[in-house]
Amino acid sequence: MNLDASTGLPTDAAEQESPQAGAVPPASPDRAAAAGGTAKGGAAASSRTRAMARVALCIAIIAVSAWVTIPLGAVPVTLQIFAVAFAIVVLPPKECLAAIAGYELLGAVGLPVFSGMRGGIGVLLGPTGGYLWGYLVGAALALVVLAALRRALGVPMRDGRPVLKTSQVRQRNLVASIAASLAYVAVAYVCGWAWFMAVMHVGPLESFLATVAPFVIIDLVKVVAAALCAQAVLRAVR
Repeated sequence: MNLDASTGLPTDAAEQESPQAGAVPPASPDRAAAAGGTAKGGAAASSRTRAMARVALCIAIIAVSAWVTIPLGAVPVTLQIFAVAFAIVVLPPKECLAAIAGYELLGAVGLPVFSGMRGGIGVLLGPTGGYLWGYLVGAALALVVLAALRRALGVPMRDGRPVLKTSQVRQRNLVASIAASLAYVAVAYVCGWAWFMAVMHVGPLESFLATVAPFVIIDLVKVVAAALCAQAVLRAVR
């Protein structure tokens, strides 16, 4: 029997007790859990970054749409109806409301993001301010309508956005998008009409002729165009 000089044990026993050369010790449960937590944290941070980027992009789109202005009586024609309807359809609900609220907040503090490159709280309190308030209120209602219609029509959802894999689903989503956007426009009209009537001290009919009647056909076209554009974007980024 041969003895190991360092341990005093038989050489075969010493070989059994010593770890095999090159063996990798198993990862501890705590280390594996920490690695999993780091991966999840990184994914969550990446998701938040993407959400912030989408919100910022939609704020920019709404601002630029307000600068495209065609004077038409007391209320100018802009592309804001199109931009907000696009945000309603393409963004998850929380991101959509954050984009609209962020846009109005930037305008309230003085940035020139409103129509005619104006800014300041005076615009929100002016004759056409009701439309700006109506965008946020109308979007909130439209998001509820859109979610209900998508659910009723069987449009599959993932992460707050529709999964448009088949032509039938795309058609259903388009119908839901247009209907929800029309609900948003209706609320914006009511808010704009009532606010203009209160600020300008005019009657209901006069306010309607100034704030609603000239825009119905134009805004219907904007809603359909916004729904089509949003659907194209959703299909591209799925």
